[in-house]
Amino acid sequence: MKPRIFIDGEHGTTGLQIRVRMADRSDVELLSIPEAERRNASLREELLKAADIAILCLPDDAAREAVALIGTDASTRVIDTSTAHRVDPNWAYGFAELAKGQGEAIAKARLVANPGCYPTGAIALLRPLRDAGLLAETQPVTVNAVSGYTGGGKQMIAQMEDATRDDHIDAPHFLYGLDLAHKHLPEMRVFGKLDRDPIFAPSVGRFAQGMIVQVPFHAEAVNGASAERLREALADHYAGQSIVEVASGEETSGLKRIDPTELAGTDRMKLFVFGSKDGARFNLVALLDNLGKGASGAAVQNMDLMLRG
Repeated sequence: MKPRIFIDGEHGTTGLQIRVRMADRSDVELLSIPEAERRNASLREELLKAADIAILCLPDDAAREAVALIGTDASTRVIDTSTAHRVDPNWAYGFAELAKGQGEAIAKARLVANPGCYPTGAIALLRPLRDAGLLAETQPVTVNAVSGYTGGGKQMIAQMEDATRDDHIDAPHFLYGLDLAHKHLPEMRVFGKLDRDPIFAPSVGRFAQGMIVQVPFHAEAVNGASAERLREALADHYAGQSIVEVASGEETSGLKRIDPTELAGTDRMKLFVFGSKDGARFNLVALLDNLGKGASGAAVQNMDLMLRG
């Protein structure tokens, strides 16, 4: 019998993107609930318990409710794409490239928390430096980022694309999270192995998919390391896998700009290290699709690991 997959919230942005990635899959059976029946609690509970893997594409409270509906007796395994369980120690963090053995942990887990899009980029840059001893746990960190507007879900997509709406957004680019209390901060701190939340400045651009995440440092913050040493730490950390690529020094030195949409439509991520000529300042950059490796692509990657596990 083929493994049964139920996407709870399949009509939302993340769920729809997962369905696109699953469209040609013949190795699994997709369980589906019609949009008109999506508030049918009994049918939803039935499908959640019938699935081998349930992928939750829901707001936080609804995701917690879904987990409660499944209960502990059902054999259903869960991938939650919400923020609800990302720093819960009972859930495996669904960033397979995080550290040695993380892919195996995901493969064996019953409960997997899919990472957020911004934390995926930030942690991808921070964790190798922490593990290599180049960045102290106590070092203050700043994360700057811009995402495609699809990261805001259906409401923001409509606000950006429909000029007839009263709440239409005209801005070509806008900064938000001005209270410095973004919901992604806990996972950046925990999985970036920091002792405090970073200062995080997220923004949205007038493009649908894509993302740039930047983590700048003075040299003294990374033990006086050179750009090449930082690049080496990243390359060593991500050796032996095909999802996260580290740009070479030769490639980086020839760049004049980075387009946030370059990896749109893919499930990969690319990392860069830029440095000043005097070696005093660095800017570490992650490039990804906010709906790819930053959401739906990561969920499918985690599902495949769990199916093989």
